[in-house]
Amino acid sequence: MSSQPTDSPEREVIDSEKHRFRRDVLFLSLCAVFLTALVMGNIIGTTKFVTLFSLTIPDWALSLIPELVRSGNQYAMIIPVGLLAFPVTFLATDLISELFGRKRAQLLVWVGFFMNIFMIIVMSINAWLPNAFGISGGIELFDGVYSFFIGNTIASMLAYLTAQSIDVRLFHFWKNLTKGKHLWLRNNASTMVSQMVDTVAIMSILYFAGNLGDAVTGLGALLILIINAYLFKFFAALFDTPLFYLSVKYLRAFDEDPSGNRLYDRG
Repeated sequence: MSSQPTDSPEREVIDSEKHRFRRDVLFLSLCAVFLTALVMGNIIGTTKFVTLFSLTIPDWALSLIPELVRSGNQYAMIIPVGLLAFPVTFLATDLISELFGRKRAQLLVWVGFFMNIFMIIVMSINAWLPNAFGISGGIELFDGVYSFFIGNTIASMLAYLTAQSIDVRLFHFWKNLTKGKHLWLRNNASTMVSQMVDTVAIMSILYFAGNLGDAVTGLGALLILIINAYLFKFFAALFDTPLFYLSVKYLRAFDEDPSGNRLYDRG
């Protein structure tokens, strides 16, 4: 029995189905990374602040750095733990924007928004149901997490929807303006602007809601947190640019962007 030619219609159909399956796996994987980072950030949020690093500022540089963001000649980058996974959300939406187009990226933003609402509903039902005394092993822990979770999630919903929508729109604005070239420009320009909006919005909401702890008692302390959080996001956006380039180059075979712009020629 003769074998099927490698370029037969049946083989082309099989290859096409495999390609669509792999493309769907890629899209769902990026969505999963985005939503996991989003959930993690909202649940642990501001329950703990960590010091990423501290450094001693030389005397000649003291006049260049406002006293507001340093303690004498010491500077420490202190951020909430929920922020550590947050830059991944922008990387995921930028990759989806690049490979699958604006509509799918905006769809993911809306899915994340309604998922936040779903989490609030489920957690609130759990909080309102009566406690089974003698069985629950960590009711104080649950109440503590829940009290932070509600404030974090509501603040995140307001800031997130605005910032992520701005990120998607700016990404495609720069992509269309440069006709698909200069990937680094749309990756960084969209992310850095949207992250500034997100940082100012979420920190301000949490401050006025009293979710930033007893030590944050004035606008000066709030400004320090905003600066630290944005600096972390800013450098994270710079560091993920090579990863973004490598991902797009490696995954370009899955590109189905309907805008027709291509960073890499298909060979």
